[in-house]
Amino acid sequence: MTRNAMTTKLLMTTYVTLTALLMSGCAGKVRYPNYYALAVAPTKQPASSGARQSATLAVRRFDTPAYLRQGRIVYRPTPEEVGFYDYHRWASDPGVVVTTGVIDSLRSANLFSVVEPYAGQEHPDYLLSGRLERLDEVDYKSGVQVEVKLSAQLVNMRTAAPVWAGSVTKTSEVGTRDVNSVVVAMSQTVQGSIDQLVADLEKQLPDKARAAANSGTATAEIK
Repeated sequence: MTRNAMTTKLLMTTYVTLTALLMSGCAGKVRYPNYYALAVAPTKQPASSGARQSATLAVRRFDTPAYLRQGRIVYRPTPEEVGFYDYHRWASDPGVVVTTGVIDSLRSANLFSVVEPYAGQEHPDYLLSGRLERLDEVDYKSGVQVEVKLSAQLVNMRTAAPVWAGSVTKTSEVGTRDVNSVVVAMSQTVQGSIDQLVADLEKQLPDKARAAANSGTATAEIK
């Protein structure tokens, strides 16, 4: 066999091998991300005859730190390290979901006559702002846990005075070590945190009759 023939045969063999490898890679299973949603629903409240306040409330979208805006579910192997699941992601922005959950819970609690999302053009009596500070899977403690931290502030829009501020941190155990169970625990812990924030806010609200007597106006002031 001549040198040219040997070279041609070697090139053909290399080409066939590379083609087979490329075709094998293309034919391999492609992994797509799994998407999850926080299931947040207001806790059922006892029937009420009317709103505690005749005042209106707007709720600003809850802020989130940059790492929670990546779209991927977060885990912490150590207190200092933040990890992201490559194939387990949020279907909706957690900050938006929490904001909706807070609005639904405030409406269910019937603390104000009107509770609406804040779009910047409304003129509510009060404005609630907040932040979802933690929504993490925690792997450095015994077993697997989830940690949720929420904070919020209420401002009187007519006086620009802060009325109330609160913060809640909750952790929950995860029964089964899989992402679906982590998301279920996160949903329950988020709703529990929202419930506690609303309950803490309610403690600062006087009864409607006393509020009307104190304010002397149709729109009750929060003391």
